[in-house]
Amino acid sequence: MEKNKIVVVGAGPAGMMAAIRAAEVGQQVTLIERNSRPGKKLLLSGKGRCNLTNTCELGAFLRRFSRNGEFLRDAFRKFFHQELIQFFEKRGLKLKVERQLRVFPVSNRSNSILEVLKKELSNNKVKVIYKARMKDVFIREQKVRGLLLEDSRVIPADKIILATGGASYSFTGSSLDGINLARKLGHQIVELRPGLVPLETRQNYPRLLEGLTLKNIRLKFSDFKKELISEIGELLFTDFGISGPLVLSLSGEIADWLKISNNIFVEIDFKPALSAEQLEARFLREFNENPKKTMKNILKGFLPQRMVKVFIEIAKINPDKKTSQITQEERRRMIKLLKGFRLDILRTRPLEEAMVTRGGVSLKEINPRTMESRLVPGLYFCGEMIDVDADTGGFNLQAAFSTGYLAGESAAL
Repeated sequence: MEKNKIVVVGAGPAGMMAAIRAAEVGQQVTLIERNSRPGKKLLLSGKGRCNLTNTCELGAFLRRFSRNGEFLRDAFRKFFHQELIQFFEKRGLKLKVERQLRVFPVSNRSNSILEVLKKELSNNKVKVIYKARMKDVFIREQKVRGLLLEDSRVIPADKIILATGGASYSFTGSSLDGINLARKLGHQIVELRPGLVPLETRQNYPRLLEGLTLKNIRLKFSDFKKELISEIGELLFTDFGISGPLVLSLSGEIADWLKISNNIFVEIDFKPALSAEQLEARFLREFNENPKKTMKNILKGFLPQRMVKVFIEIAKINPDKKTSQITQEERRRMIKLLKGFRLDILRTRPLEEAMVTRGGVSLKEINPRTMESRLVPGLYFCGEMIDVDADTGGFNLQAAFSTGYLAGESAAL
């Protein structure tokens, strides 16, 4: 029996998995990639270590998506973290589960994941065409017939899977090719917005502290009407503002707030495990035990050393003042600042610098059981170009692998 011709566009995690699965089922698969090599964005995942999934249970997993997580139930039912882990371990790659149930290769190298995927593409005889950019899709009699490349080559196709990603991390080759084509074919595109993105601040303190990571802190974002409180975790100061896991996790919601308000601020609680009263008691104890110690030296026990100078300046305390000379008002000022170091939020960094793209092809026009377009038979979507996005921790990559697997299998069958 003649094999179906399946063309996958985009050699990221979703596209590679779609191509592998379609080929496993026995179809003739061609994978198109505009870069000279696959998986450029994958190599950056997990700070180069590749946090490929998370082992939390399904309900908790779906709740880590900003919205629309329920759309992924069918994809996760077909191919979830258990199957993804087995996929790599069966092919000789050892994995490990770290804190917060995040899964990494034992090698701590994203390239280990990529090498397995490349080998599987080869083993399943997937034809990969690099440095090729999609221009259009041929549709005749309401059926997909082929793909037109920018260099005028035509790739015959019975089914086409688009896995071209969003607009984030554009330097890796992410483009709007797939989004623009989907729009041209009549699909609704939910506005593209940055997700998992650093924030710019009005104050210049972050620039003075660039590269400093604060650990075991809590953030409280507010616009004077509502509040968004983080878990306890880490924050990173940058030359333009703030980043790090806590900021990235809440940045999507802050981006939405910024559309309707320019009065958003964040307060850093340096000591979330201690109340203001407990902090005051600790200060008094330190002062009594070290009456001749300077305030800048006392604060080194409360804050990272690089933070002390900025903190004292904002608190308007003489850094060389002895603890025995500190007034009650000065003490309370420092306690208030330790529990609520404020920064005003100006904007998010651009979408091109975001880790993920929020928005994309509307889920109303995609069959969740197959990932096939409801408008164009034979056209499938997967990965970041569809309107789903999640928190950090392996959730976005699992969604890419799962939707890719489901699209590949559905197209092949």
